[in-house]
Amino acid sequence: MVAYLNILLYGVGGIVFTGMALLVAFQERLVYVPVVPGLTKSYPITPARLRLTYEDVWLRSSDGVRLHAWFIKLFPDCRDIAHRLEMVRIMLQKLQCNVFMLSYRGYGASDGSPSQHGITKDAQAALDHLCQRNDIDTSRIVVFGRSLGGAVGALLTRNNPDKVAGIILENTFTSILDMAGVLLPFLKWVIGGSGAKGVKILNFVVRSPWNTIDVIGEVQRPILFLSGLQDEMVPPSHMQMLYAKAAAHNKECIFVDFPSGMHMDTWLAGGDHYWATIQQFLEKYAPRNDEPDSSSVTSHDSEGR
Repeated sequence: MVAYLNILLYGVGGIVFTGMALLVAFQERLVYVPVVPGLTKSYPITPARLRLTYEDVWLRSSDGVRLHAWFIKLFPDCRDIAHRLEMVRIMLQKLQCNVFMLSYRGYGASDGSPSQHGITKDAQAALDHLCQRNDIDTSRIVVFGRSLGGAVGALLTRNNPDKVAGIILENTFTSILDMAGVLLPFLKWVIGGSGAKGVKILNFVVRSPWNTIDVIGEVQRPILFLSGLQDEMVPPSHMQMLYAKAAAHNKECIFVDFPSGMHMDTWLAGGDHYWATIQQFLEKYAPRNDEPDSSSVTSHDSEGR
């Protein structure tokens, strides 16, 4: 009996050790996905090819990394578009706003390699750039973040309450620490966020924890939570926990779920209801003035755009 118990303990220990080794070695590849599977980094579709009026923007983060972004201008006749930019086309039409899309370091044409510390600087550089523009109403900047972009956006908004009118989070996780247990279930006993059970003795190996659950309670701006209940990557319970944490400290929080929404297509599955929800949020917290194209949505998502 003792021998069998020893074998079992050694086996469990080996699994945990192997899981920890994989996490240490490949965690950046799990968290950051600079290239869409099946495409090259130099994927040729750009706003110009898709008949969108846009500006190529080149930025420098505070640590000197060269970053690329698109500033897509609202204009009367934006029609054909493809791939991921289809959402931008509809956003321009439905919301009547400009869209600023940042490529984090290591993504798209931006230099460097992604990390939490670095991407935080990248997002700040993007916001600082928008605040310096004279062709938009800088009092109406709204941050939009999906998945990882929600974690980035929450941190950016917390750090800049005077520069952001509101934030929209879609299918965002509570933390990478909690997601480790989702991706590798046996790790949930040794890695987890602030609300997780277990001893969490291996949290130190996670280099990009993205503790959105701790940040969201400190956000002082209005927050709209958009949750796809069929999310196959991030458990919808994460969005519910983020909302509960935020609403305990912030009265200007709105939670809306979409029963058929998956991780990346909630905007499509939600249809008119999805866009009407965002429109109502913008009308309340970033109301338009006499300039029809003065508002800007700075967009972050899991692909760095």
